[in-house]
Amino acid sequence: MVAALLRASPAVRPLRQPPNTNRLGHNAQSVRRSPKWSCWGFQSFSSSAANRQVESLDHTRNIGIIAHIDAGKTTTTERMLYYSGFTRRLGDVDEGSTVTDFLPAERARGITIQSAAITFHWPPDKAGESNGPQHDARTPKSAVPHTINLIDTPGHADFTFEVMRSLRILDGAVCILDGVAGVEAQTEKVWHQASGYRIPRVVYVNKLDRDGAAFGRTVREVATRLSGWPAVCHIPWFKGGNGQFIGVADAINLQGLRWDVGDGKSVKLFDLQKLDAEEHELAQELRRARVALVELLSEHDETLVEKFFEYDEDHLAVPAIDILECLRRCLLHQTGRKIIPIFAGASFRNIGVQPLLDAVVNLLPSPLETPDPEVSIGGVKGGLRRLLSGDLLVEQSNKATSTKGKPTRKAATVQAESRNAIEKLHGCGLAFKVVNDPKRGVLVYVRVYSGSLDRNSVLFNTNLNISERAPRLLKMYANDAVEVDSIPEGHIGVVAGLKHTRTGDTLVTYTGNKASPPEPLNTLQLRPIAVPPPVFFASVEPHSLSEEKRLQECLAMLLREDPSLHVTVDEDSGQTLLSGMGELHLEIARDRLLNEFKAKATMGRIEIGYRECPLSASGPVTKIFDKEIAGRKGKAGCTATVEPFDPDTSASPDESTALLSIESPDGNQIVILAPGLLVETNKRGVEESPLLPSTLDIATLRSALHNGCVAALARGPQFTFPMHNTRVTLTIDPSAHLFGNETTPSALSAAARLATSSALRNLSNSTALMEPVMNVIISIDEASLGAVVHDISSSRGGHIISLDEEVPLPATDLASSPTDDYLPAINPAKVYAPPDPFQSPSVADASSAAAPSTTRPRTITAKVPLKEMVGYLKHLRSLSAGRGTFVMSVDRFEKMSAPRQKAVLGELRGEYL
Repeated sequence: MVAALLRASPAVRPLRQPPNTNRLGHNAQSVRRSPKWSCWGFQSFSSSAANRQVESLDHTRNIGIIAHIDAGKTTTTERMLYYSGFTRRLGDVDEGSTVTDFLPAERARGITIQSAAITFHWPPDKAGESNGPQHDARTPKSAVPHTINLIDTPGHADFTFEVMRSLRILDGAVCILDGVAGVEAQTEKVWHQASGYRIPRVVYVNKLDRDGAAFGRTVREVATRLSGWPAVCHIPWFKGGNGQFIGVADAINLQGLRWDVGDGKSVKLFDLQKLDAEEHELAQELRRARVALVELLSEHDETLVEKFFEYDEDHLAVPAIDILECLRRCLLHQTGRKIIPIFAGASFRNIGVQPLLDAVVNLLPSPLETPDPEVSIGGVKGGLRRLLSGDLLVEQSNKATSTKGKPTRKAATVQAESRNAIEKLHGCGLAFKVVNDPKRGVLVYVRVYSGSLDRNSVLFNTNLNISERAPRLLKMYANDAVEVDSIPEGHIGVVAGLKHTRTGDTLVTYTGNKASPPEPLNTLQLRPIAVPPPVFFASVEPHSLSEEKRLQECLAMLLREDPSLHVTVDEDSGQTLLSGMGELHLEIARDRLLNEFKAKATMGRIEIGYRECPLSASGPVTKIFDKEIAGRKGKAGCTATVEPFDPDTSASPDESTALLSIESPDGNQIVILAPGLLVETNKRGVEESPLLPSTLDIATLRSALHNGCVAALARGPQFTFPMHNTRVTLTIDPSAHLFGNETTPSALSAAARLATSSALRNLSNSTALMEPVMNVIISIDEASLGAVVHDISSSRGGHIISLDEEVPLPATDLASSPTDDYLPAINPAKVYAPPDPFQSPSVADASSAAAPSTTRPRTITAKVPLKEMVGYLKHLRSLSAGRGTFVMSVDRFEKMSAPRQKAVLGELRGEYL
């Protein structure tokens, strides 16, 4: 945009719009026929086609919008679509007319629930320029059209999992901050998750038109709370220095951009000399911003230092293109403390969005520049590029042959076999989202990491070990779609018509459409998502028995779309329980179940998932299972012992010679002992024992016993809640518990369940209730601090951990920041931030503590029982005049005191009577 405006001769020039657009606002010629700018038009892999594909990838950006709730993510996305020519009108969140928030629940509540994928071009293609101008090394990347695949993510803490599964397939992100609220709690959470995936990010400070907006304060908060050096690229332009917000001053290009009132397409440019005449103070601040930007970047990039000396140490003389290239290098390749480019605007007032789009194209990486995605194959982990080169298969093959006890084969032979296997790999993608569309059926969103996915090809699901054909491929534009023949590497698309694929599954295709891929490529896995445990649940009951099957189908579809939901069935009552991450999460699930899926059912009130723990150890209990299972005789035995378990203090079992396995599912520990069972490894690398029946091996034995024990632990003996902090020791005596071919895996599993359940019943009244305790971070202003602290510590039984010193939330995925937490804190006095026009000097001075003020933001970190947090948001807003927000995550389960347990049990019994 900036490059185009610089070429324009008049002072005022409307931004470019694409002529010859179709109903979606896209240039029909460029979308359908362009070999260079098309998102998907590559069918062959000849050298020229490969070059075109590389060039297309270089002009592709896969980005996401991340932020706290109400920071303006969806509004900014709508402006991006409008200025790119994708839409013809500005969508409004309040009116429910946005493109990306298309679910009825989203439009009714005015929030984003599902992440929406959308594709557009920036800058928009001109008619007749489908082949595009060639990019000059000395011009910004934004001078030529790029394809942007954008994902608008939710900001509410209940939908953190939705953000996580979108982050893992992104190449870059735009973090939007509220210029009034600054860096909020949920912003920090998603920022650290993005750090775990090493996603380059730029920051956009939004809502600078609102009263109380403080750009300078927000910049300093970025330094102190996001652990990075802010590179201020824009400073806000207030009319007359303290009037209306009308534009931004660009420290990279040394110019002012002022937006006229209207839809934001008309922008007036001011060079430094003209800015001196119009707004002298702003021009002086712009010079200081350029000096600070060059100084900061020079500390992290040697190339810019050379440029600085080349231009006689004049900060203003360094060309803008060199600063852009330096910023890009710092974003993509830096180690240690990060550089965070910061831009300014007010999306609702249509100010600052076009320069932000330029920054996305100029600074964020293409799919070719992203870190090598992690894969696992045959138990060996590495990068996808190592796999495609054959090195990872050589390592896997050597590991496999060495475990068999045979000498490893020659490297040349292994390399040749690996090359043959890689040549058969046609495409590899990750299913990161599943959506049930009422018109198109089940849609599976896929990010292709290698090769391409073609229409009618056979997709092998390495997680489920099944094959499915891809009858239709789509390119999604929010809830609109265009059918395509292929989704190439680096792009995001949709596969329609798959019956089994779930969120997180890896999909691969092979030449010849073979249903079963060669080993070990059938074990290829892209990093799966760790689903956080649910903490709220509600009962779901069909209106009649005839509706039960329909309800189960709807619940299965709901779980396939959202793996953070769980469905369990209470054995005694037969009640179906739906579990989720929060109150709003379950409310949305209920609305979709009843209104979207049209299930005829009733959903009960939201309850809390308590746990049960043993207070003493049981004696050993032996059980023999002897029944027919599906018409086949089954007989097996097992001995179980139950005792309390604390992960921090409990000692490990010392029966090392007889130890088969130790696993810790859901806060418990399962120890399997097999004294006297001789374990050997056969030629295929499979563990077996001569004392086991021919139909069993050691792995099957472990799995059967483990599954039976887990089933028993799902129900406590006294209060019927799942067990927690429990150690179960299962002992298998080959002479007493194995009965030849009658001992099947199902019989072993049943014996383990019987023995564990009996040992739990022997505890009788020696169990106690445990409740989830949440790590809560509350953001309020100074005036509300006392009332909120008193409410937490006295009325809700919580305790305050810290004020204004946040304790990091526990990671719910691998995406927690691995390095930021160990770097020293940044001194705000060393951070450049322009003065805020409406603040006193004492507040603007970053080196001094902020003066006491009723509007100063404060942060409370506390640990509170989950029961006391149900419905807390309404109460918090009443205490803080509507300004308070909070995020929370499960910290741990803690044992209740006797009076509290009595009160909770009385309440539960009263509800069910």
